[in-house]
Amino acid sequence: MNETAKLDTLNIGLMILSCIIAFFIPFELFLFSYAILGPLHYLTEISWLHQRNYFTKGKYDFLWLLLLVLFGTFSYLGFQQFNKVAKMAPYLGFLSALAFYLLKDWYLKGLAILLIIISFTLISKGEFYSIFFLIFLPTLIHVFIFTGLFILFGALKSKSVTGILSLVVFVACALSFFFINFTDTNYVIGEYVRGSYKDFSIVNHVFMNQLNLGDFGRIDPTDSSRIFDTSIGVTVMRFIAFAYTYHYLNWFSKTSIIQWHKVDKKYLVATILLWLSSIGLYAYNYHTGLKFLFFLSLLHVFLEFPLNFKSIIGIYQEIKNWIFVPKVPSSSKVKVK
Repeated sequence: MNETAKLDTLNIGLMILSCIIAFFIPFELFLFSYAILGPLHYLTEISWLHQRNYFTKGKYDFLWLLLLVLFGTFSYLGFQQFNKVAKMAPYLGFLSALAFYLLKDWYLKGLAILLIIISFTLISKGEFYSIFFLIFLPTLIHVFIFTGLFILFGALKSKSVTGILSLVVFVACALSFFFINFTDTNYVIGEYVRGSYKDFSIVNHVFMNQLNLGDFGRIDPTDSSRIFDTSIGVTVMRFIAFAYTYHYLNWFSKTSIIQWHKVDKKYLVATILLWLSSIGLYAYNYHTGLKFLFFLSLLHVFLEFPLNFKSIIGIYQEIKNWIFVPKVPSSSKVKVK
């Protein structure tokens, strides 16, 4: 078994493990993964992206994405004067990343950003914008859709059968929560878990509303019973917990990419200290940890956008090459005597 197959097999195991735990303790699994695995993922991935210039054509393109994240963070922390820019930030950051990935000349990038801002005035008026760009893009699309695209791109690029199998298992695990009627009558959600998850609950509300799960009607953020005290609420949480947990584990499984042994010792020590500090904040108070880590969490999402487009375009190119590969006529083959 080659190294690619070994990595694919490892990831299949991590998917199944995440899936099984999510069935039994979804809320606790999410809170653990987000607080323990999440910060280390942010720190190590941002470092890895920095070494590759964030997959952009310009050396300082990432500063634009950094600025947008700052606006979003200030808005999150209660500075209302930043709300309008913060609302635009995910849309502007996502499409700007495409321009940064494709374009080299600064004036073309500037023109692209101007057009994106103009287009924002047209798309932002509908409900679709809030649901897609403000709620799902930095959460479920980032951890589930883009993770699936990474798996697909890797499988196509390496022409790996085990890679395709891992994608099948990934999708099967996600669907299993909605098709396997499993109810753990002994599962009790404590007050600490309910209180700690409050800041994330909007994702569950919107997810259930958009898929018409449970016929709950419109969003009511003050009503947490639909999330914690209904079978469909627990089902949705299982999917979310699986998506986040495997997203983090998938990153840490790629030791050949992270290359821990090649990381500068000073940076490695600083990373570990920051990680332990973040765990301490979450242990002290989950809401406090979330506030202090919000900037870093959102930053790694925005800085990954160019890589997301690299995967999407790479998948298209791999499929195109596979479908339209030129066939050499048998008559043109050279005969060896």
